[in-house]
Amino acid sequence: MKDKRKEKPREEKETEHKKNELQQLQEQFTVLEKEKDELLGKLQRVSADYANFQKRAPKQISDTIAYEKEKIIKTLLPALDNFEHMLQKAHSAESADILLKGVRIIYDQMLDILKSHGVEQIDALEEQFDPAIHEAMMQRAEPDKENNIVLEEFQKGYKLNGRVIRPSKVIVNKLETEEVPESQGEQVQEQEAKKEEIADESETTDLE
Repeated sequence: MKDKRKEKPREEKETEHKKNELQQLQEQFTVLEKEKDELLGKLQRVSADYANFQKRAPKQISDTIAYEKEKIIKTLLPALDNFEHMLQKAHSAESADILLKGVRIIYDQMLDILKSHGVEQIDALEEQFDPAIHEAMMQRAEPDKENNIVLEEFQKGYKLNGRVIRPSKVIVNKLETEEVPESQGEQVQEQEAKKEEIADESETTDLE
């Protein structure tokens, strides 16, 4: 009997300890359950926001592009107005010099407009040939000029924010007397053909 009375309090302590552990586990479970619900709620809100963003983004991009187009067009309209006024007064112009002066004013105005949008012309004439910004259409030898210098410019080149969007089409001075390989000869023929195409395009534009 004496041994049993000693063991009973020990059993009660173990039972009470287990109850305490169970209660702690239940409290932890309740906390974790609450955190889970909060995270799930946040995830649902983020998912909904992302879905709404996917719906809004194409329209926002489209609106931005439309706005930028409108802004560029508005900056071009004054030059177009001046060109129209010049055409209206062309029949009463006293000389071709007056018309040429008017065209030059509009041309400079267009360059200023392009410059305001980050567009700049590439220097080519009398500059050293640079394949990064120049496109050689032909080669020609002029002994009184520096080797590899641009002699003529067929078509202006342009950069947009420092990036080449169209290289200058040019004739390059070549003073070497080495024989031209057959492959390079074919390239020269192609370059001459391109020159004729550009000349034809310029004539067509003038006629229009």
